Amino acid sequence: MTETSTSTTDTPEQPVQAHPWAELGPEQFHLLRLAPLPTDRYTGVRPLRFVQLGRVERHTPAQSLLRLTVQLPGQRLRREMNLLEVWADHRGKEIRFGADSGLQIEPVNRGLGRFLLAQGIAWARQRWAHYRVEGGALGIKDALSDDARARRDHFLRSQGFDVEYQDALQLKAQYSAERVSSLHPDWHKDKVQVVGLQDAAAMLEQADRNLQEQENKIRKLEERIAVFKREDGTLRFTITCLVAFAVFQAGLLIWIATR
Repeated sequence: MTETSTSTTDTPEQPVQAHPWAELGPEQFHLLRLAPLPTDRYTGVRPLRFVQLGRVERHTPAQSLLRLTVQLPGQRLRREMNLLEVWADHRGKEIRFGADSGLQIEPVNRGLGRFLLAQGIAWARQRWAHYRVEGGALGIKDALSDDARARRDHFLRSQGFDVEYQDALQLKAQYSAERVSSLHPDWHKDKVQVVGLQDAAAMLEQADRNLQEQENKIRKLEERIAVFKREDGTLRFTITCLVAFAVFQAGLLIWIATR
């Protein structure tokens, strides 16, 4: 009787297939103006800034995607920063807001987060206002202090989301909404403005005129300063001559008096 042994071969795990839309880059671009705001005690100085909004969307019978990104000139950010995705599941008639990593905004406290969420809500309301909204958990790192937690909750509730805490320490929270129609597509337009091409061109022309006016003023001031310097040199020479003459006269009077 012979003994037979069976050997099992390990089946290699199949790599997870990335979604076909995972690498989509922006196809439409807009200029955003971040209005100058008073200095904040948490985030510091908030000067006037211009940033670029990128937009791309895709549609199939099963699902749709809107991806919004904000790029800062001269500054490289992590891929998950300044990114908002809105996914529409047409089979389940459900909308999901936000990337898996959450909404991470730079610069903070400038109205950008609310602007992005408002754009996503407006896009979903225009097409599928009757769809349900998929809720989710809020990260603990977004509420490390009472002020940060209050700002986050106000941000979500202003757009129509409900925020509920599941523990007494208010660390575990959920956001939810019934329907897309219950969300609000508004934002602080005094903080973030979409600048059209004509408006951008007008701003550049005005800035160029202001620069030329400043250059003219600087040139006139420099000419006046040069005149003042020449007059100052003449006055200094005159004063020196007068002082020398006065000293000579005083010495002459002393000499005459002592003779």
